[in-house]
Amino acid sequence: MANPGYGKRSAPDELRRTNDDFAHLPAREAHIAGFIDRLPDGSDISVKLLSRCLPYGQAAMSTALNNIQRAGHLRRGREHVHGSGSARWVTRTWFSRTARGDAWWAAYAMGDVPEATPEVLEPTQRPTRTRALLLLAALGRTAPSLALSVTECARLAPEAERWFTRGATEDDLLRALTAGLPTPVHSPAALLHRRLVDKLPPPAPVATRPILRLIECGKCGAPGHPEALPDGFCDLCAGTRATRRPPAPLEPETVRTRAAEVRKGLWSWRERARV
Repeated sequence: MANPGYGKRSAPDELRRTNDDFAHLPAREAHIAGFIDRLPDGSDISVKLLSRCLPYGQAAMSTALNNIQRAGHLRRGREHVHGSGSARWVTRTWFSRTARGDAWWAAYAMGDVPEATPEVLEPTQRPTRTRALLLLAALGRTAPSLALSVTECARLAPEAERWFTRGATEDDLLRALTAGLPTPVHSPAALLHRRLVDKLPPPAPVATRPILRLIECGKCGAPGHPEALPDGFCDLCAGTRATRRPPAPLEPETVRTRAAEVRKGLWSWRERARV
């Protein structure tokens, strides 16, 4: 896991996971993308650490991540920390199982993307290991009377995820679920569902908590508007910027005329200074 506040961030409103999510990518890129997709949010997905976990060197890993970015699954940038009381920005790496175009990433950077709707899990489908799911699965360690099954965790995870979308932290959610428990707890899942619904914090006012995201070039890290970074790369790194042609030299007569105008202006200024 990365340091708190950093690491992987899953994009919202993704399609359900299938075995063909990355079939359009080369084998190496598909292997890496599938590995990242199954990591929980907050995981360190830097080139150095991924190279330790997978059989690819850092140079190959960097190239593969750039190819995954061009395919629309990855964007790098910075995001303002809401509620920090300062102008603190943190590095973000956003990953989307569903390939996105530049227009979608531009809308996401502006906060103009709707929240994801909770998926209905099939009996054989393995739930995504989100922050909410991991917190619910670990509740039994904090409060043994709140131990949940896999099915119960998957059913309650969307309700817990709503807390995070409203600015709550893991500590906020943990306190709300474990404080003042009755003795005994006859139905942990029913109790937690009631608390998740009844104690849900109000949505933060948009005016006081705007979404501030900044997309950066995947190679040089230069910030820019999303529409100016097609596939997440600036024109210079993508090799599409045209070479600037030097200005044509001035004609000798033009040089003499301009020099005479400058001398005339200086002479007039000296005359006025004497007066």
